[in-house]
Amino acid sequence: MSLADLQTPVAYSSASVADVVNDLKEAFGERCSTSQAVREQHGHTTTWLKNQAPDAVVFAESTEEVAQVVKLCAAHKVPVIAFGVGTSLEGHVNAPSGGVTIDLSRMNAVLEVNAEDLDCRVQAGVTRKQLNSYLRDSGLFFPIDPGADATIGGMAATRASGTNAVRYGTMKDVVLGLTVVTASGEVITTGGRARKSSAGYDLTRLMIGSEGTLGVITEITLKLFGQPEAISGGICSFPSIKSACDAVIMTIQCGLPVARIELLDPLQVRACNIYSKLDLAEEPTLLLEFHGSEAGVREQAETFAGISEEFGGSEFRWATKAEDRTALWQARHDSYWASFTLRPGAKGVATDVCVPISRLAECVTETRADLDREKLLATIVGHVGDGNFHVLVLVDEENAEEVATAEAFVGRLNSRAIDFGGTCTGEHGVGQGKMKYLRKEHGAAVDVMQSIKSILDPDNILNPGKIMPTA
Repeated sequence: MSLADLQTPVAYSSASVADVVNDLKEAFGERCSTSQAVREQHGHTTTWLKNQAPDAVVFAESTEEVAQVVKLCAAHKVPVIAFGVGTSLEGHVNAPSGGVTIDLSRMNAVLEVNAEDLDCRVQAGVTRKQLNSYLRDSGLFFPIDPGADATIGGMAATRASGTNAVRYGTMKDVVLGLTVVTASGEVITTGGRARKSSAGYDLTRLMIGSEGTLGVITEITLKLFGQPEAISGGICSFPSIKSACDAVIMTIQCGLPVARIELLDPLQVRACNIYSKLDLAEEPTLLLEFHGSEAGVREQAETFAGISEEFGGSEFRWATKAEDRTALWQARHDSYWASFTLRPGAKGVATDVCVPISRLAECVTETRADLDREKLLATIVGHVGDGNFHVLVLVDEENAEEVATAEAFVGRLNSRAIDFGGTCTGEHGVGQGKMKYLRKEHGAAVDVMQSIKSILDPDNILNPGKIMPTA
């Protein structure tokens, strides 16, 4: 099955779409756009997947307005696609069957912060940076950091994680409850502010990672964390990817409470040096950060220095000043864009996998060997503290043979990760691009997923053509 097969649109009535768009224009005025530029912007994807624009975009400002749009689309069986800021990487916001995109970016209010209980409630359009800016004076922070300034709603929908996941977990670990608009336009709430519950099915976890295929998330209740007393970070290079990965494995197995531990391969380091004006050694490199008390951070750093030395690591360069740490982590977050300096004009094929940390060194090493054998220019970077790494293959989109080679590599990478007991995606999500690997990973469980989808969305209007093929 090719990518083209997976993007085959479902047939919806064009007359129904026209009726819905007319009604939306009447109800929302200028907040319902059919401009070609706006539509294409909301079909935009940062991958090689084709841009598939919706028929209209509605800029919603409340849960009630989202429900109004969904009810109208449901009555005419017209697709609905939720949109945050469009930073997803697997075609999640594309509209292969047309329909209506609901842009949630104007729903960006922090609704409440309960400092004593370490939780807050936000609208779906609040971004992670906006939330942390709001929390700055409270002594609290929101730790999930996927790099891009994604919306909280989008992060919940794709089960995002990021550089802090090794210590603070992923979105599934920090979401307490949701407000969701169902396929019929009904508004439901899942979960609550209690830290645990045994009451009924866990609908919150069902919605997290559903990528808008089971409901449109409009509000999120989140766990927050106290800002650490002390933060220390640093950087260390290694003679090989294997030695760097082995150092990571030993660090985790020793129970060292590292907050962030990231791997950059030599090509990625070169790109970061060019893009971010750094002078790092172009070798496999680990970036680390420790959170805790002054004494605790110092002890953790000393312990890691010993582990690093055991695996041939260079002398550790510590960044204790906030501005130095910020520069290092900004370079890490800019790694996607930095990679394009290695081949200007190329298209980036971004993919990620996650494996048990005991298989990490083997998987990364085999992946680099695969890339070199196929003569593909690609960078590797990852949240290796939890076995998750990313590959960005730089291809000439006009060269069909090269594109086919890259696609075949991605297929082998996903199969390799699954065979190693891992997953075809640690945090990018399935969207359109990963659908063909889902059954290899989950087997007959995919049939259960399809059954859930058909019950909650019988007319298949919620983000159709994502996660799994539908008949």
